[in-house]
Order: sequence, then C-alpha cells, then structure tokens
Amino acid sequence: MANFLFLFFAGFTVVCAAGIVLNRNAVNAAMCLLLCLVGVAGLFVRLDAFLLAFLLLLVYAGAVVALFLFIVMLLDTKGGTTPARSALAKGAGLVAFALLAAGVASLALKGRLAAPAAGSEPAVGASLKLYADQLFTLYLLPVEIVGFILLIAMIGVIVLSRKETGAS
Repeated sequence: MANFLFLFFAGFTVVCAAGIVLNRNAVNAAMCLLLCLVGVAGLFVRLDAFLLAFLLLLVYAGAVVALFLFIVMLLDTKGGTTPARSALAKGAGLVAFALLAAGVASLALKGRLAAPAAGSEPAVGASLKLYADQLFTLYLLPVEIVGFILLIAMIGVIVLSRKETGAS
C-alpha cells in the first residue's frame, strides 16, 4: 500500500506539472499548479513531514496560487496564438530535455540512492522548535528578501494593470 500511495502521488504530480507546461489558458495552468502542489504535499505526508506539507498548502497553494490567479484575472489576458519560437529557445529546450534524460538514465542505471546514515540528533525539520530556530536565526534574511520581492512583484502588477484614462 505504501508503494502504491507514493506512485499515485508521484504520477499525479508529474501529470499536473505537464498540465502546467502544456496548457495554453493561464487560469487552467494555475489550477494545474494548485493540483501539482497538492500532490507534492501528499508526498511530504508520505515522508512523515507533516509540517512541510501543511506549510506548502498554506503558503504556496493558499497564497501564491491565489496571487497568480488574481494577477491573471486582473491583467485580463486573452489566450491567442503563440509566437514562433526562436532557434535559441528550441536549443535551450533540447539541452534541458537532454539533461533531464541523462539524470533519469543515471538514476535508473545506478539503482537506488544511498540512504543517509542515521545521526544521533534529529534532523532540522523533525521538530517544530528546531525548525523555527533555524528559520528565525540562520534563514531570516532570505525569508525577508523573498517577502520583499513578492511585495515588489505585487506593486508592479498593480501598476501594469492600471487602465489609462483619457484626460491627462
């Protein structure tokens, strides 16, 4: 049963990720992103990382996807024909696919990844106290920077989406 749940959540996540990339409608792509995040949260639950699953659903699925949908609906984009891709974009896609195929092939040929040695102290994310201590001491600056970047992005979207009035 454990392998079935892992395979189900992994397959669900991969299918939803493909839906994000292949969807032409931005709203449908954002909904596929939401489902992809739910699949990743299911994988976290399978790994007994309940805090990470909850934070993923709360922060990303709850806030970031809602912000994406708000931005898409605020900009009122219309799905049209996609422009032709340049040779550079096609080459970059080919290189990315080759790297992905090489990674999957090396993992398949080498077998399973080696399990890390069990340490005497618990992992950082194992308890809420250790997690909070790391978050508010060591990683405080990156968290603040990400929040500031999200604020700048939100202000930029509001400025870009304003309708110009006729009177100047």
